[in-house]
Amino acid sequence: MPKIAFIGAGSTVFARNLLGDILLYPELADAVISLHDIDPDRLRTTEIVARRLAAGLGVRPTIEATLDRRQALAGSDYAIAMFQIGGYRPATVVDFEIPKRYGLRQTIADTLGVGGIMRGLRTVPVFLEMCRDMEEVCPDVTLLQYVNPMAINTWAILRATPIRAVGLCHSVQGTAMQLAADIGVPYREINYLCAGINHMAFYLRFERNGQDLYPAIRRVIEEGRVPPWNRVRYEVLRRFDYFVTESSEHFSEYVPWFIKRDRPDLIERFHIPLDEYIRRCEVQLAGWETVRDAIEAGPDFAVDPQRLAERLRSAGATEDDIAWALNLATNFDAVQPSHEYGAQIIHAMETGEPTVVYGNVLNHGLIDNLPQGCCVEVPCLVDRNGIQPTRIGSLPPQLAALIQTNVNVQMLTVEAALTGKREHIYHAAMLDPHTAAELDLDQIVALVDELIEAHGPWLPPFH
Repeated sequence: MPKIAFIGAGSTVFARNLLGDILLYPELADAVISLHDIDPDRLRTTEIVARRLAAGLGVRPTIEATLDRRQALAGSDYAIAMFQIGGYRPATVVDFEIPKRYGLRQTIADTLGVGGIMRGLRTVPVFLEMCRDMEEVCPDVTLLQYVNPMAINTWAILRATPIRAVGLCHSVQGTAMQLAADIGVPYREINYLCAGINHMAFYLRFERNGQDLYPAIRRVIEEGRVPPWNRVRYEVLRRFDYFVTESSEHFSEYVPWFIKRDRPDLIERFHIPLDEYIRRCEVQLAGWETVRDAIEAGPDFAVDPQRLAERLRSAGATEDDIAWALNLATNFDAVQPSHEYGAQIIHAMETGEPTVVYGNVLNHGLIDNLPQGCCVEVPCLVDRNGIQPTRIGSLPPQLAALIQTNVNVQMLTVEAALTGKREHIYHAAMLDPHTAAELDLDQIVALVDELIEAHGPWLPPFH
């Protein structure tokens, strides 16, 4: 009967997906589920979700909810981290609005760039504090780390603490599903090998029954079938010969070529959604009241589709956004397996039934032409022996070189977070590919200073 702590359980929709995955396994159906959040209202909503899911599946886990993080962690075998430090307001808005005044535009700003740097700096201290608690109350825990910036957070945790941790994302399997749809091959018939860093890993092999599927992927370009929202990644394939895992809107801000203030034609040509994360947050906030009411009222709650759609459109929602929100509000009890790795890992470690996931771990002899000790994303075997990364060897040199530009920023951000040296924040921003392509050194220093001041208590002191 493992104990599984959800840290940041107020991320209700994501918590619901992971809870459903866990409770669908008969071997995990009697687990102790300990929910923690600092927001009592959101915590209460997620507790309702957990109990409804369990009742709907006919299983009887022990479900507890607490505002006390140490209590949630005490005796836990697994801890799942899913929180956001600083929230949408003020922190995320600051990460967008101040750089915009300097002419620096972003799309998601949670992984790299000045937005990713600042998010990492306010998140790492919380993780280190949490890991110190873990050392005392659950030293044998396995931390399943879902919080962005993935590489920065995971690297800091594994470098500064003895806690066993793995960073988890859904970009590898999610992109593989998208590619399978693009080329008309059932996803379950595809075998692939992927490696690199989080959000910048590449499919080294993409096959069906031993047959290379890259020619079919390249035909998507040749035949003019590239989806508008995916033009950046297909352009990267054309130039670098391999397909990258993270979405086009993410990837466009990791490199210097696509977002330029004096080239609006590039924004249009590659269909780059500037301020996309802000738009998504506004849409989610606009629809959350309806979704929450549906969750708490139960299956008899009557959603007004027209009213919900109007509210979401006023916040900038697309028709796809509206369809997703309406489905969520009206079918919240429908439990379907997600493609997240968390439950698979717990099940494999508890039962010994092996599985393979893509995890973010430290590079100790895994990828030869990336720095040793950096955070890499590679396939990992999971069984009772834990999470065992696979050695890849060397990446194609152009991929290693491209990835290195992002590793530089991650390394310096981790260094700043662990040493408190302000100069390394400047260094990280100076070496960020997109920031460096848009701003000069004086502008970068001034931008960093303004961001640090604006974040105030969300950041530790830097000297």
